Amino acid sequence: MAEHRIKILMSKVGLDGHDRGVKVLTFALRDEGFEVIYGGLGQTPEAVAASAIQEGVDVVGISCLSGSHKYLCARVAELLNKGGAKDILIIAGGTIPQDDIAYLHSKGIKGVFGPGSRVADITKFIRENL
Repeated sequence: MAEHRIKILMSKVGLDGHDRGVKVLTFALRDEGFEVIYGGLGQTPEAVAASAIQEGVDVVGISCLSGSHKYLCARVAELLNKGGAKDILIIAGGTIPQDDIAYLHSKGIKGVFGPGSRVADITKFIRENL
């Protein structure tokens, strides 16, 4: 029987148009053997949650550089829980202040990775937390 291949939805929520980092990480995670879907720019939390449920992903990665990470990440987590997908691992990245990490954890975002995070650390976190 074939081993389960971890499926990840990488999302760019809100009005933030800076997508270089999320695109680089998308390709890096593919190179690490994950199945990765990139949802594109300007996604709403509702669209991200719906796509994650429809695609049956194991992980949702949220990229946010606009400063609205507290609302957007919490809203995605809330919608996944309401949609019966509370077992999806949620990680976030971008310019997220250290002081906001505890809040994000309290809302269900399990991993937070800032600028300069190593792909190896993100990969290890995903594999250890699924």
